[in-house]
Amino acid sequence: MDRGKPGSKLHVLSNAAELPLVVGLPAANTPDSRELKPMVAALQLRHDPARGRYHKPGKLHADKAYDHPDLWRWLRGRRIGVRIARKGIESSTRLGRHRRVIERTIAWPFGHWRLSPRYERHPYAYLAFLTLAAAITCHKRYLKLTM
Repeated sequence: MDRGKPGSKLHVLSNAAELPLVVGLPAANTPDSRELKPMVAALQLRHDPARGRYHKPGKLHADKAYDHPDLWRWLRGRRIGVRIARKGIESSTRLGRHRRVIERTIAWPFGHWRLSPRYERHPYAYLAFLTLAAAITCHKRYLKLTM
């Protein structure tokens, strides 16, 4: 945690198909592990009326920044599989194929001219543009799959 760092970080929760599901923009001086719970809680779960239940995420892949015992317990309590690289035990290279998914998901919104250099001074305006870019990305992917 760098206390003097100004600005903000981008947090994205995506699925295996590289679609951004939840976008977050916390301050740059907050630890990454603190932002995981609100991101997973904000995930809109799809309801299946035929079965009368909700679909939940099956497994969560994350890097070493999210290795915290409280997060492990919280995710297991929600019955979400956990695959987080452990500090001091595993190397980051083992998450390479899963990391590529999130890196590509993060790169897609920055293809829009309004987001590449950050013009917005207020974080809520920038978050609105990021959310809009994520929605446009999902819509383009849907059109590509249906045509």
